[in-house]
Amino acid sequence: MKILVINAGSSSLKYQLIDMETEAVLAKGTCERIGISGGKLTHKAGSKTVEIEKELPNHTEAIALVLKQLVDKETGVISSMDEIDAVGHRVVASGEAFTKTTLVTDEVMKTMDEIAELAPLHNPAAILGINACRAVMPEKQMALVFDTSFHATMPDYAHLYAVDYEDYKAYKVRRYGAHGTSHKFVSGEAARYLKRDPEELKIITCHLGNGSSISAVKGGKCIDTSMGFTPLAGVPMGTRSGDIDVAAIEFLCRKKGMSMEEGLTYLNKKCGMLGVSGVSSDFRDLTAAEKEGNYRAGLALKMFAYSCKKYVGAYMAALGGLDCIVFTAGVGENTPSVRKAVLEGLEAFGIALDEEKNLQKNDGSVHDISAKNSKVKILVIPTNEELVIARETAALTSDK
Repeated sequence: MKILVINAGSSSLKYQLIDMETEAVLAKGTCERIGISGGKLTHKAGSKTVEIEKELPNHTEAIALVLKQLVDKETGVISSMDEIDAVGHRVVASGEAFTKTTLVTDEVMKTMDEIAELAPLHNPAAILGINACRAVMPEKQMALVFDTSFHATMPDYAHLYAVDYEDYKAYKVRRYGAHGTSHKFVSGEAARYLKRDPEELKIITCHLGNGSSISAVKGGKCIDTSMGFTPLAGVPMGTRSGDIDVAAIEFLCRKKGMSMEEGLTYLNKKCGMLGVSGVSSDFRDLTAAEKEGNYRAGLALKMFAYSCKKYVGAYMAALGGLDCIVFTAGVGENTPSVRKAVLEGLEAFGIALDEEKNLQKNDGSVHDISAKNSKVKILVIPTNEELVIARETAALTSDK
């Protein structure tokens, strides 16, 4: 069984074709500048890489180009479209409309249009990608895999905000979380590495990158997560502020003469590591600047680590103990200094880092960086959100 995984952005589209028998990636690539002049497809299959510069006026044209490349005699990996069994689409937000992976139907797409406002930067783009695939591959089964699904198991006292309950019921304003496919994958891989039943484990998963979120996973299910109604909440990120007093937003908007919409753009695009450091949103740039004595770069890194540490402490309490901490995503997998800073001072809770192991380069496998005396396992696990999407799609469509 072969699954095509699609992750559509407003002007880009990422894809992978995965053979589910071996879970090997047969081909992957990116379409850039969709709807903008200078369109480009970068397609990789094995050791071969092809770059095609072509105007891509819309997502339908982009999908058509991807499919053409997949069956290309020189660099393709399948002989015909018949070899693609189903398509899995990444969707950021489901609201309360969907709590699990869902087959695409006209009725489902109508609901998708209705909840698009829950993730205005992401869901409309996903809808474009889904509709484009349906136009080019109308006979293929398609599934929607939601970033929020893994967090649907949070109890009401964890996901609700203390707003008027009638407003919650009317507008569904609550914590939804994000990065669910990543948290699901690495928590599952942790259980497999530890050779333990997920049902008996208490795990904290730290998805740390330009966008970051931390989740508490008990018995294989999410019981809490740091992101909220949108991905703006939680720890400070590359350009997002993270948690902030809502009254401070009104104050900043008034002082800077911004509308609420402009204020949200400010909090999403101009704050976080970039805003504090004045240097960059990239943690590699920040660590380099800190080494050169840049105070604000160092301050940004300290704020990030401190916020992560507070969530780890809170989730240890929520879980009632801890068996394992997992670091994943770009920063979590590749920045030893951040991992060290997050865990520093937690020795009293049985969390001890092996500093030598922590400095070893990530080789793409599960990496145990726990000290011998650590009661809690500390793991670095490369995430694989596309594989989760493929697995969920295969499970839903294989018996249909």
